[in-house]
Amino acid sequence: MRKITLVILLAINMNFIKAQSCEEIIEYVKKEGGYGTTFTSFESDVISKVTFYQINVDYKNLYFAIVCFKKENIYGCAEHIYQVVSNTKFNYSINYINSAGKAFWEFIQPYNGNLGCAPKFK
Repeated sequence: MRKITLVILLAINMNFIKAQSCEEIIEYVKKEGGYGTTFTSFESDVISKVTFYQINVDYKNLYFAIVCFKKENIYGCAEHIYQVVSNTKFNYSINYINSAGKAFWEFIQPYNGNLGCAPKFK
């Protein structure tokens, strides 16, 4: 099921791009989505930043959030991608200042199964 979803997701101009990993999907979305819109969370213990992208596939707009989770005792972050809906960026943007974590759980995490690239939380 996952491969079929990826083939449909990444079909452009009848050339099928089969992503082999979540990292390749992230690279593809970053390339096709340009700079995206980034919301940085300096005060969050877990979320470093969230960048939203919109790409067009076969005349259909698709929306993604790449969430950068802070690593314990290490600089940098671990990126995970979520395919979200069109109003996710707006909803996250008006709520992340108060709590990036709460905004993540409410507006991004519900889409964790769309690509199979989200981390498993305990």
